[in-house]
Amino acid sequence: MSALHPIISITGSSGSGTSSVKQTFENIFRREKVNAAFIEGDAFHRHNRADMKQATADAEAAGNDHFSHFSPEANLLEDLETVFRQFAENGTGYTRHYIHNAEEEEMYAAPRGTFTEWEDFPDNADLLFYEGLHGAVVTEGVDVARHADLKIGVVPVINLEWTQKLHRDREARGHTTETITDTILRRMPDYVRYICPQFSETDINFQRVPTVDTSNPFIARWIPTPDESMVVIRFRNPRGIDFNYLQSMLHGSWMSRPNSIVIPGGKMDLAMQLILTPMIMRLVETRRRML
Repeated sequence: MSALHPIISITGSSGSGTSSVKQTFENIFRREKVNAAFIEGDAFHRHNRADMKQATADAEAAGNDHFSHFSPEANLLEDLETVFRQFAENGTGYTRHYIHNAEEEEMYAAPRGTFTEWEDFPDNADLLFYEGLHGAVVTEGVDVARHADLKIGVVPVINLEWTQKLHRDREARGHTTETITDTILRRMPDYVRYICPQFSETDINFQRVPTVDTSNPFIARWIPTPDESMVVIRFRNPRGIDFNYLQSMLHGSWMSRPNSIVIPGGKMDLAMQLILTPMIMRLVETRRRML
């Protein structure tokens, strides 16, 4: 953690909605003129698409049927922690981009399923912003969580998470339901070991809960809309949070526990703006005073 070079980390599983949350942060950064360096979690996968397919086959041949992008062995977690530590110490670091689709192929002039070259962060970034699978991960050899100053978990209830993943991977990535289901099953042991524990490390969790039936996400024809859901916002340390103000600004919200507020799903972006903007600005203004 660093007052001079703060780090914000957004953590969520595949299909959880971290990309949408990233857009909210980008809007705050733009409005408040915050110069952020960005890391997409996919940048620190160990393998490109072809090599990952081979590594998965090799793992299965060796008796490991749960090797996946959730696995520490499939990621450069030591490098990720090094970059977090390096940025906290002196504001420098590096990242790259993973090419997901045709649009990104054209944007980066590289084939999908591959990485761009490593590049250094821009100079004089006010903060580092990470969004991906392992922003608060702790293993026997790695502790990424300790370096982040503000850790946010995005964690819909599991059936909604799977519904969102199924729709995204079918529509945006062209995968079949059977392939996506196999991926979910393969990832489950490491989901339990490495993804879920991160949400005990985070400072704030945003958990979307549908108010419509998602009992069988594998046949769901559409994703529940924000108005068909509630969001549970849990604060690890509620000290200093003005819950009365939040309830007055977020009509239809209520306190479910002393550290948790429940809001209508359609107000999630507004809630994030109200809660996170002052937190971000405290980090940035502390840095600017030190400079």
